[in-house]
Amino acid sequence: MTIEIHRPELEALLMERMKAGAFENVEDVIMQALETAPVPEPRPAAGPPRRHISEIVRENMSRVPAEIMATMPTDGASQHDHYIYGWPKRDV
Repeated sequence: MTIEIHRPELEALLMERMKAGAFENVEDVIMQALETAPVPEPRPAAGPPRRHISEIVRENMSRVPAEIMATMPTDGASQHDHYIYGWPKRDV
C-alpha cells in the first residue's frame, strides 16, 4: 500500500517524530497524520449558483409555444409508462 502526503510541513513533522522513535508502526504514523492534518476550508462553487430543478423545468417550459402546449397530454404523470415506453394506458 502506498500513501502520499502532499503537505510538506506535516510530512517534515511526521518524519522527525518517526526518526525519534515516536511511532511503532505505519498505522501510528497514519493516525497521527489524520489527527494533525488541518481540515481544509470548503471552496465556493465555481460558476453560476445552483438552482432547483423545478426552476429550470419551469423556465424551459415557459419557452414552449402555446400551440405546442395545447397538444401535450393532460394525463402525463399517471400514464407516463404509456408515453415513455408505449405500454397500454392503465385504468386510473
